[in-house]
Amino acid sequence: MGTVSWRPNEPEKAKKYFEKKLEFTASPADLKRAIDENQPIVVVDVRMKEDFDKGHIPGAIHLPQAKWGSAEGLSKDRLNIVYCYSQTCHLAAQAALRFAEMGYPVRELEGGMKAWQQHGYEVEKTEGPADRPKKKWPESPRVDQFTTARMSSHH
Repeated sequence: MGTVSWRPNEPEKAKKYFEKKLEFTASPADLKRAIDENQPIVVVDVRMKEDFDKGHIPGAIHLPQAKWGSAEGLSKDRLNIVYCYSQTCHLAAQAALRFAEMGYPVRELEGGMKAWQQHGYEVEKTEGPADRPKKKWPESPRVDQFTTARMSSHH
């Protein structure tokens, strides 16, 4: 493992790096503003289905890794903002790379769902069987030894 060099870097290289980074990433505040202003974007959640169902950015489409090849729901006419779990999760970056290779304009949400929630922004849940309260059926009558004895004495 190498060590980090703390010597000054080249400001021109740093400028180019950060210009590129800003062109291909969005902060949670940027995304919230874009959603509030109805900007022409597609928000793409690439996390597992169970996590998407528990809570996702409002209006996001779900496109898990197994379906990346389908590009279902992506747009070539709109910016696709891709997110996963957190800053240390690389799923969104991998998805963004794959979608860009397929010709889709993309940006990655910095910090993922964790950063979105840390900002206190709204989270939408998927209504599904797991989210509905379980139907409570009346308990079936209990049959004890006395009931059984009474029932058999009537024959």
